[in-house]
Amino acid sequence: MTSTTPRPADLVLRNARIHTVDPELPSAEALAVLDGRIAWLGPDTEADSWTGEGTRVVDGRGRLVLPGFIDAHNHVRLGSDDACVQLAGARTLGEIHDRIRAWRAENPGADWIEAEAFDYSAIPGGRMPNAADLDPVTGDTPAFVLSYDVHTAWLNTAALRRLGVDRDRTSLPFGRAETDPATGEPTGFIKDFAVKGLSRDGHRALRELGLPWASPDRQYGRLAKSLDDAIGFGITTVVEPQNSLDDLELFTRARAEGRLRSRVVAALFHPRGTSDADLDDFADAARRFADDRLRVGPLKLYIDDVVEPRTAALLEPYSGCGRHRGDTFYPAHEFAELLAKLDARGFQCFVHATGDRGIRTVLDAVEHARALNGPRDARHQVVHVECLDPADTPRFAELGVVACMQPRHCAPEIAGPGKDWAENIGADRWHKAWPMRSLHEAGAVLALSSDWNVAEMDPMAGIYTALTRRPLDGGEPWQPGETLDVETAVHGYTMGSAHANFLEDERGSLTVGKLADFVVLSRDILRVRPEDIPGTKAEIVVVGGVVTADQPTPVY
Repeated sequence: MTSTTPRPADLVLRNARIHTVDPELPSAEALAVLDGRIAWLGPDTEADSWTGEGTRVVDGRGRLVLPGFIDAHNHVRLGSDDACVQLAGARTLGEIHDRIRAWRAENPGADWIEAEAFDYSAIPGGRMPNAADLDPVTGDTPAFVLSYDVHTAWLNTAALRRLGVDRDRTSLPFGRAETDPATGEPTGFIKDFAVKGLSRDGHRALRELGLPWASPDRQYGRLAKSLDDAIGFGITTVVEPQNSLDDLELFTRARAEGRLRSRVVAALFHPRGTSDADLDDFADAARRFADDRLRVGPLKLYIDDVVEPRTAALLEPYSGCGRHRGDTFYPAHEFAELLAKLDARGFQCFVHATGDRGIRTVLDAVEHARALNGPRDARHQVVHVECLDPADTPRFAELGVVACMQPRHCAPEIAGPGKDWAENIGADRWHKAWPMRSLHEAGAVLALSSDWNVAEMDPMAGIYTALTRRPLDGGEPWQPGETLDVETAVHGYTMGSAHANFLEDERGSLTVGKLADFVVLSRDILRVRPEDIPGTKAEIVVVGGVVTADQPTPVY
């Protein structure tokens, strides 16, 4: 604690209940900011010594103050698109049809029908959708529909023609077209969209084919809106997990136009076929974008896909699917060699892995890299960790691997009984679902996040679900043995995510010398009932000592 200062602070926050997430000084009533950094924390009685002419004084009104949230996996660049038909919450194919009809009535001259966030469970019979499901309400206007997880796309017959998909062309720059086993014709369902369609080549191909969703202006609109949402939720650092070198221009534009109010860490996508020359370009980008507002550097890879369409890699077959276990995108030995190569070059890797076999393949690869290169503080991440075999739980801490997890994904209304995730895994494996408490108790670093726009961006929704594993509107919990306490959940959204991204010396806690990024909340989420956490607002958001959002609402 500092008692004197060479000059008055730029900002003083007082009359607050500050939860620092710093065990050396767990709480305080006031803090002072100089030159964008925390200069002092202490009792309210000493705040006057930091206050002078020109000091902005913020009255905390007794409210809870936390470090700014660090969302360790947030697709702000992908975002949600207001120009699309919004299908979130549509529970049946009939509801999907109704929303498309309503949108067409409002947009009669549209050249394309674009929609987002369809739920696999809305398709009857547990099957995947096909063009015939869309054709009655779309006619000859091409329709392009994204799943809620953006891992698959759904096309009508007109879109299949427009995008050049036929029985002789099913391996596409933007995905893999499923075919009818009887006829060999494409069904209209496109797999691997997240791996191919969101890649540099895939996005370019869609843009060249005239899909409006892929245009630069639409991309920037999604980014700018998502960045506005992030700062409004008190997210002061966003980790954007999957970008090409082409996408970096969008962030520089946002910065120039004053829309980059949250700090951003941008990971670069490493699809299959990435060359050594590409890696050189990635390393160059990391050198060029390396300040505290915009940093580039980690690499994003995939080892498997997702459980709902049965494309994640499991140790045992999917429930009711005979021998089908899903596939990995790389043979295990090839992936181990690839990760060892990237590790040797000093890259940190974020690896998407949802199935228990996919996760084990990544852990085995990290173990191989450490054996080959020697152990280092690499902080490679397994992203999602949805279905984890208990035998692999202790390996995260042993190997220094971060578990980057999204609490909202395990909510009963998203993945629980009756939903495709739970039914495909089968009840005898539900104990493997998002084992956050087991990982925490085994010493793993938890980096919690939203995975926007797959789930809500609001950290309050994620914290509530981590504490309860109940639906947002209440109801029965699912796998409640894996819930977290509120302090651990807050740590996962602050210091855990900071550590996961090599930011712990600058962010993640309210500590003298660190960047002055913090949020003043409308409710004390450390003390209220868990069911009262949703709806809590970030009333004041400060980034680098600058108040970027100040929207007072009544104190509850």
